[in-house]
Amino acid sequence: MKKIILISLAVVAVVALVAVFIWRQQSGYTKVLTAKIARQDLATVVSGTGQIKPKTYVNVGATSFGRITHLLVKEGDHVTKGQVIATVESVQPEANVEAQQANISAAKTDIASYVAAEKTGEANVEHAKADLEQKRLDWERAQGLYKDGILAKQDFDAKKAAYDTDVASLNQAVAQLNQARAQTDSARGRLQTQVATLRFNQDALSKTVSTAPFDGIVTNLPVREGETVVVGIQNAEGSTLMTLADMSVITAEVKVDETDIVNIQIGQPADVTVDALPGKVFKGHVTLAGDQALLRSTGVATSQSTTGTEEAKDFKVVVTLDAPSSDLRPGLSSTAKITTAHKASVLSLPIQALTMHNPDDDKPKDGVQAASTSSTAKSASVQGVYVVSKDKGGKLRTKFVPVTTGITGATDIEVLSGLKDGDEIVIGPYKTLRSLKSNALVKRDTAKPITPGSSS
Repeated sequence: MKKIILISLAVVAVVALVAVFIWRQQSGYTKVLTAKIARQDLATVVSGTGQIKPKTYVNVGATSFGRITHLLVKEGDHVTKGQVIATVESVQPEANVEAQQANISAAKTDIASYVAAEKTGEANVEHAKADLEQKRLDWERAQGLYKDGILAKQDFDAKKAAYDTDVASLNQAVAQLNQARAQTDSARGRLQTQVATLRFNQDALSKTVSTAPFDGIVTNLPVREGETVVVGIQNAEGSTLMTLADMSVITAEVKVDETDIVNIQIGQPADVTVDALPGKVFKGHVTLAGDQALLRSTGVATSQSTTGTEEAKDFKVVVTLDAPSSDLRPGLSSTAKITTAHKASVLSLPIQALTMHNPDDDKPKDGVQAASTSSTAKSASVQGVYVVSKDKGGKLRTKFVPVTTGITGATDIEVLSGLKDGDEIVIGPYKTLRSLKSNALVKRDTAKPITPGSSS
């Protein structure tokens, strides 16, 4: 029994000695997580949420008053340009067209009769001219005979009267011909009016038939067969038969935070995901970056808002899909990840390793130094990281190194200056990193330093 007790006491003593040794070895050291600087591809990505929208869509409104007689499509149907999609009752427009066609036929008949009258008038004029020419010759001969005393005064007067009568007859025939021509011109003018009225009636008739303005899909159908539709006038809105969307060009209209919009440029690539189609990623590019801020709570443009409340704002960004799918539908919720910057094989470090450090914190705090510091302005904090390296005694110590950074990725940031490939830096824990000083003794929290992208 005594041996067991002595052995137990010996074991406890050994354990205690080991614990004391370990505590002494670790006293004055700070445990930190480290990583080594490495090169990798970096991309700055801006995300926005919104919905799928066709680039072109139109509300097909009623163009004629009346009852819907045929509704030839249903919501979700694909239609082609020129396809008949609905008809409205057309009894009166058809009757107007037929009546006008009859009027035109009558007007053409009238013109034909007036043309015939012209021909008759032209013949009468020619006949009158021939008679007048005969009477003129008789009158000239009579004048000669009368001067020679051969022709009696009575006969001379008869010749002159016959000539004057034929002159009047010719003038009458010419006047009748001109009247006939005027009637023909008037009839032709009336015919043009009748033709214009026919075009008007035919247009009214054609408006009772609605056709698709382009290839697309029916996204909304608010009416049914038998309903009466009206045409919009002035400020009164007319009936909407349906909404057609051209799905050949599909966009994702998303909202981007105001802090990110300055980095969005036309043509930047984007990956679009749709909640209804998990696992699918649609490639696209930015085709519009809005310049009007939208209130996040209401979606109203700030220029149209009457309130002066300060709140977060978004900007509209439109991403056009490069290869749209037939599975997409207008209104589907979507997320666009826009790549605003990309660099290949650049020196980078984990974002959490960056910290702000004041150089004055590394200076000795004796009385003279304290007085000097208090009498001068405090240095500004600079951005940098703590580099881990071995001192002459082989112990790990930290050194604050200012760094200049470039583009930011999801978890890493580009290093422009201050570090080189392979440098080991402190990346955490967060509380330790914020209180760490230069020349501090540290110990790695893991058996070997981690590399960016791997778990610690």
